[in-house]
Amino acid sequence: MSRRIAIVEDEPAIRANYSDVLRKQGYEVAAYDNRPDALAAFRTRLPDLAIIDIGLGEDIDGGFALCRELRALSPTVPIIFLSARDSDFDIVAGLRLGADDYLTKDVSLPHLSARIAASVGAVEQ
Repeated sequence: MSRRIAIVEDEPAIRANYSDVLRKQGYEVAAYDNRPDALAAFRTRLPDLAIIDIGLGEDIDGGFALCRELRALSPTVPIIFLSARDSDFDIVAGLRLGADDYLTKDVSLPHLSARIAASVGAVEQ
């Protein structure tokens, strides 16, 4: 059974790129461009891993809110923030909200893939 990864990213090109790469690696991918749609989907079916951008369109801290809401639904679903915001304040805030990892968008695809595999693998143990 393939692992289901949710990507919450407001930039269509970035969302499509990450989705394509992960599908080629055998993951089932559900992609969302905003917090309300992602949250509604999470309430129906939790992903095995969520990759969340912080700024979601006009909702500049929407990813932080979504992280809190997903944590309330499940304390164990791995959450990775993937954001252009690289200040210590944002990184620490994301981790304190319950994210398991925080990567910046300059991360290479092999590095991102390794972090995803480590996070999904941790769920299986």
